Amino acid sequence: MNADCSPRGGGLLYWGLFIDPGLTSTPLPDFVIKRVSEEKISAFSIKTLHGAGETEGSPTSRPPPRPRRPPGPDPGRAVPCRAVPGRGGAKAGAGRAGRWRRCGAAPGPAWQCCCSGSGEPPAPWAAQVVPVRPYEDWWAYKESLHGSFVPGPPFWGLVNSAWSLCAVGKRQSPVDVDSSQVMYDPFLPPLRLSTGGQTVSGTMYNTGRHVSFRPEQLQLVNISGGPLLYSHRLEELHLHFGGHDTTGSEHRLDQQPFPAEVQLIHYNQELYSNASEAARSPSGLAIISLLIGPNSNPFLNRLLNRETITRISYKNDAYLLQDLHMEQLYPEIFGFITYQGSMTAPPCYETVTWVLIDQPLNITSVQMHSLRLLSQNLPSQIFQSMSDNLRPPQPLHQRSLCSNRPPHQPPHRCTGTRFRLHVDGARPAQTVS
Repeated sequence: MNADCSPRGGGLLYWGLFIDPGLTSTPLPDFVIKRVSEEKISAFSIKTLHGAGETEGSPTSRPPPRPRRPPGPDPGRAVPCRAVPGRGGAKAGAGRAGRWRRCGAAPGPAWQCCCSGSGEPPAPWAAQVVPVRPYEDWWAYKESLHGSFVPGPPFWGLVNSAWSLCAVGKRQSPVDVDSSQVMYDPFLPPLRLSTGGQTVSGTMYNTGRHVSFRPEQLQLVNISGGPLLYSHRLEELHLHFGGHDTTGSEHRLDQQPFPAEVQLIHYNQELYSNASEAARSPSGLAIISLLIGPNSNPFLNRLLNRETITRISYKNDAYLLQDLHMEQLYPEIFGFITYQGSMTAPPCYETVTWVLIDQPLNITSVQMHSLRLLSQNLPSQIFQSMSDNLRPPQPLHQRSLCSNRPPHQPPHRCTGTRFRLHVDGARPAQTVS
């Protein structure tokens, strides 16, 4: 086992084919596309794809008759630029070639269309290319989403080459922490939290995958100390939880999962300008993980009370929260375990210094039940609980686990400033609301 406890930094989807015009300078082959109506084959269309341009024709010498223009305005229908009454005189777009495009309903009896550039209207029988879903939609914690297959954690590294670390990486997270393998490092300093002496405001989101809290951009919440060589700024809070109390956390302690886990995602503000750049770079991210057990916590009470949680019942819902005390999220006395790992979602970059707080937070059974009632879908879709939004533990692969607490020392025997969060201001009393 490595005994070093210091941080180590280190186009077109067409009938199932991925076509990148930039990979070849020769024209791509023609595709013959057949459209079958309810009664018979109505027409054929040859669509030749060459770079960004598109041309259409017919396999016969005479093209099929062009559909007639509708007699009046029809929002959403492609209409030609012709002489129409209204703005622009008798000839709308005189001197320019007519361009077919979608025109919305115009006020008044006259209907308008925009004339700029050139082009021909797509015939109703012409094949339409369905745009490719963005990569962000190609992964999920559950492999079945409202009737369709979406790659779950075992397949993340297979659907996109940029996510290959999810499958082949050797420093992946989360992990199952075996306390017998944790090494005591007496030189680890305590964690330091800096908020400028101010409370924190931000927005709570239902992202469809997590309950997320993002501080306002002008507010600085920084963490340092412990294994961190630089100051890291809080970017986002994620909440993972299970469908029942026997599972929910991504990390485990001695094979024991917890009902939920809070992850505070910070980026290295001294080396990088934003979280996206830091996530791809060595020593870029620091994530504080707080496991959750039964009982209550003042900070989580604000996040998970009935007034707040019911405002984010569905995907893309958001709710503004103000005057939060970040220091209330941490236990009064705690030790921590640190290791070098990765993001727990694609692209699984191995640029994360993890700090696991070894004292669980508290949450009530009512709050857990409220979390399980959150939907990962939109209101118009079938309800599916957001619960079980976690990645399974990954192999440790000879990585070292270090702790600031001596082995076999009970947490209640850990006293002194080494086992407290250092805050730039007075620490508020932990009152239960």
